[in-house]
Amino acid sequence: MAKFLNTSATNYFLEELIKNARDRLILISPFLRLNDRIKELLEDKNRLKIDVRIVYGKSELQPGEISWLTALSYLRTSFCKNLHAKCYLNEELCIITSLNLYEFSQVNNNEMGVLIRRSEDPDLYKEAYEEAQRIIRISDEIRISVETVEKEVEIIAENEEPSCDKLTSSKLAQKLGVKTNEFIEQLVKSGYLEARDGKNYITTKGKDAGGEFRMSPKHGPYFLWPEAFRP
Repeated sequence: MAKFLNTSATNYFLEELIKNARDRLILISPFLRLNDRIKELLEDKNRLKIDVRIVYGKSELQPGEISWLTALSYLRTSFCKNLHAKCYLNEELCIITSLNLYEFSQVNNNEMGVLIRRSEDPDLYKEAYEEAQRIIRISDEIRISVETVEKEVEIIAENEEPSCDKLTSSKLAQKLGVKTNEFIEQLVKSGYLEARDGKNYITTKGKDAGGEFRMSPKHGPYFLWPEAFRP
């Protein structure tokens, strides 16, 4: 029989669901942003060669997080337009909840959820699993990389700001003949960006050089730089 979950119970059972996955793990959440505990659990699943699929609607990953994610060879990511569902499954448990992945362990939030055990509610589990599979089928599988995110952001930036005379980090890196992640690292090393808690923030020096922080609804934060800018 399905079990009601409050905030603390949702956090507890979500961690147990991830830890105890032995064959497959499906994480469906609108926001792709991961805290350190989720990263630790996913790294363990990758070491055990467990098939992990994450479906998201918006990405707020920073370049350092993207590099971490691409190193997990058994984890696949898919983008689903207009995603609002939050559903987490392994081969035995399913949680349908208001809790986003990035809110995991934030017990100050008020969340609710329902835990479904396959052994107790096989039909209900099957319906939830089949719907999760349908969401996966209509999603676009994406191997996230710094270059991929930046290129997609470039299109958004061009559409949103046709008169913008600045370039994204990716486009400027391409013009300079270096990889995007190397360019980002150089910006941090030179003091134009500051790395804190796995994320990059533009500094006063970066702003003085003409750099700008922008936020894409689909792909998260990115930076623009004058075309003549050189770190």
